[in-house]
Amino acid sequence: MAEATNEQIAIKATYFSIIGNTSLALIKGAAGIFGNSYALIADAIESTADIFSSVLVLFGIKYANRPADENHPYGHGRAEPLITFLVVGFLITSATIIAYESIKNIETPHSLPKPFTLFILGAIIIWKEISFRLVMKRSKETNSSSLKADAWHHRSDAITSVAAFIGISVALIMGKGYESADDWSALFAAGFILYNCYHIFRPALGEIMDENMYEDIIEEIRKVAATVQGISGTEKCFIRKSGMKYHVDLHALVDGSLSVRAGHELAHKLQDTLHHDIPELGNILIHIEPVGHHH
Repeated sequence: MAEATNEQIAIKATYFSIIGNTSLALIKGAAGIFGNSYALIADAIESTADIFSSVLVLFGIKYANRPADENHPYGHGRAEPLITFLVVGFLITSATIIAYESIKNIETPHSLPKPFTLFILGAIIIWKEISFRLVMKRSKETNSSSLKADAWHHRSDAITSVAAFIGISVALIMGKGYESADDWSALFAAGFILYNCYHIFRPALGEIMDENMYEDIIEEIRKVAATVQGISGTEKCFIRKSGMKYHVDLHALVDGSLSVRAGHELAHKLQDTLHHDIPELGNILIHIEPVGHHH
């Protein structure tokens, strides 16, 4: 079954994020304290927030993919955008903490960061960008909105590290009087994280509100329906996303002189064909309309 593999892919990706972020938080924290860089400490704060959010994502994916039951005939998929909201909440919190601390540090004079911090940051940037690509690929494979949020965590982490790298370089090259470049870069990173939050929040909100955002899937459904013999066309097609599944309401046109039974069989044939050709579809409800009589 395709779902199980999707769920397993998503869960593996999340474990990968949790292990990666835990080790990074420790490395950055230590480097920031001994290397005297606030941008690195800010970075460690973000990695710590990321550990929490990855754990949430893991929980969300496991819960969202529970099969439909009596109380949840459409399954539990909506748990996913809700978890995405929580993750965004975490990101906003860590951005706010970083911004507050960097502003405080800009105002207080302090010594220059140590050069070795640059090597650590270089390695982190490369690692994080690779993580982003891996998890993003998985999120596309599985249609998971919370994995996408998780992937962006890696990217925003890479960017806070790039900002720290630039800040520390400026501070080191320009020397005395430029110590706060490190803090300015942490501040920029916080702004960037907030910008990302909006981008993650938006589609999850659409998912909760059943927004019409799935034109490409509707196109695909119409194409597949056209291949089913006896179905002479499709009219209304509504799609709701729930977790990694898309639920469909579709109006199909058939010859008006067919018996009810024949029309019913055609509807089933259409349903089976759709499930077979587009595995990410969940519930498919088909309403049969006779050709020549539009309601």
